[in-house]
Amino acid sequence: MKHIIIGGVAGGATAAARIRRMDEFAEIIMLEKGKYISYANCGLPYYIGGTIKDRDELFLQTPESFGIRYKIDVRVENEAIAIDTVSKIITIRRKDSTTYTETYDKLLLSPGAIPVKPPLQGIDLEGIFTLRNVDDTDNVKAHLTSYDVKSAVVVGGGFIGLEMVENLHNAGVDVSVVEMGNQVMAPVDFSIASHVHHHLIKKGVKLYLEQTVDRFEKRGQRIEVFFKSGNSTTTDMVILSIGVRPETKLAKEAGLKIGETGGIWVDDYLQTSAQDIYAVGDAIEFPHPLTAKPWLNYLANPANRQGRIVADNMVLGNKTIYEGAIGTSIAKIFDLAVASTGMAAKRLKQSGIKFAESTTHSSSHAGYYPNALPLTIKLTFNPVSGVIYGGQCVGYDGVDKRIDQIAILIKHEGTVFDLAETEHAYAPPFSSAKDPVAIAGYVAGNIVDGIMPIITWRQMLEADPSDTLLLDVRTPSEHASGAIANSINIPVDDLRSRIDELPRDKTIYVYCAVGLRGYLAMKILKANGFNDVRNLSGGFKTYALATAPLEQY
Repeated sequence: MKHIIIGGVAGGATAAARIRRMDEFAEIIMLEKGKYISYANCGLPYYIGGTIKDRDELFLQTPESFGIRYKIDVRVENEAIAIDTVSKIITIRRKDSTTYTETYDKLLLSPGAIPVKPPLQGIDLEGIFTLRNVDDTDNVKAHLTSYDVKSAVVVGGGFIGLEMVENLHNAGVDVSVVEMGNQVMAPVDFSIASHVHHHLIKKGVKLYLEQTVDRFEKRGQRIEVFFKSGNSTTTDMVILSIGVRPETKLAKEAGLKIGETGGIWVDDYLQTSAQDIYAVGDAIEFPHPLTAKPWLNYLANPANRQGRIVADNMVLGNKTIYEGAIGTSIAKIFDLAVASTGMAAKRLKQSGIKFAESTTHSSSHAGYYPNALPLTIKLTFNPVSGVIYGGQCVGYDGVDKRIDQIAILIKHEGTVFDLAETEHAYAPPFSSAKDPVAIAGYVAGNIVDGIMPIITWRQMLEADPSDTLLLDVRTPSEHASGAIANSINIPVDDLRSRIDELPRDKTIYVYCAVGLRGYLAMKILKANGFNDVRNLSGGFKTYALATAPLEQY
């Protein structure tokens, strides 16, 4: 059996190694148009910033070592330029532009994605870079080394863009972020992104939200970035992190089916519309497990999982079905970690799916043990069954642990009640007896059971003061230090004795710092005949962070 793999990063390399383990005697050829295979794409920003000192640490395998270990014919700087799906022939172009052909029995496409580079005036000026591969990294690093770079503009507030912000900052560069949306990190909801906004500003990063780049112009050795709003900023270099799109040129020209989102269409076995041709990684679209609608998922973990599954199907026949990916991701932004899995509230709204949500604030471990740090979890879930749709987490420690626990439940159609039942390893340095994930499950379960009706921070903003009353049940000193406009203050411990001060003909929205005292106050009010009472999800902490004005430029 002769297997040819096009693309030697992530899914392609994983599949090649797995094929060899499954079949010692198969002929395997790997074609990679670049110079490198099996490199740590996600580590590139950290090499630029100096966290990873040695460039060679980025390479998990060299073409030579990979070829020897797995008995694979690895051909770098060999680009597949045409596929004859009927005759099963591939045309390949060498570095010197000469071409040759290879036949195949089974073919795997793992071409990845390419950076979005809109046709803006001046976008090809010296000092403007994308960051997708090793060559891009070398170019950025060389520019930083060769020029006196004091400032940089990162266009795009996604994962790679924000990781570049941190690493450029670590390299001593004054950094600005330009984002056309009203928030950075599109996968998370605004209330979670607001943590990131304020953290970036605290670190000295300039934020230009809701600003769209119009053009670039050279100003001596510097670059002026013009926005469609009419504003501009001048900088020494620009990193374009606007996004990526599937690399489908080869597949299109071969007549393979392209899906509705623009990725290569594959079936449950990761086989394309052509017999014996499979595809994995950033270039494919696959139904989202929660919506059944096709989507694009540019993450390394699913690509590697697909590589393993597709190798089995190429060797053994189509036996293993790919379950799909829900988009579990995490990013380190200076001291802060932010992660998401499944579907955020805004995506559920866009998809027309009814949902409920909850926000909880806890500590990363037992509060009495030193260095307990704040941790926020937001859940989205079915309001009737409690099936979890999504989770978001932001904090300084333990974010990865919690998001992974939520993700595995989502993939197995778990509920918020399952989340509460999750058994955690507990010791004061690692968690609390009631882990943040358990707390999130308990709170969400109360919402599903109707025990705790809630109001979100957005709904609180829209509250009509003529028929609602905002009740702050924190202490007077907390209320004096910051409160929601037009709210009255009755501390929860005084509520029973002062309950006659409250009107019974209005909806009462209760809030405290993070939600617990608000819940207790709501229970007291309901027990005393106040029927229309709701607790602010996430408390004043969520409201204040989401509504606080940002220092923008």
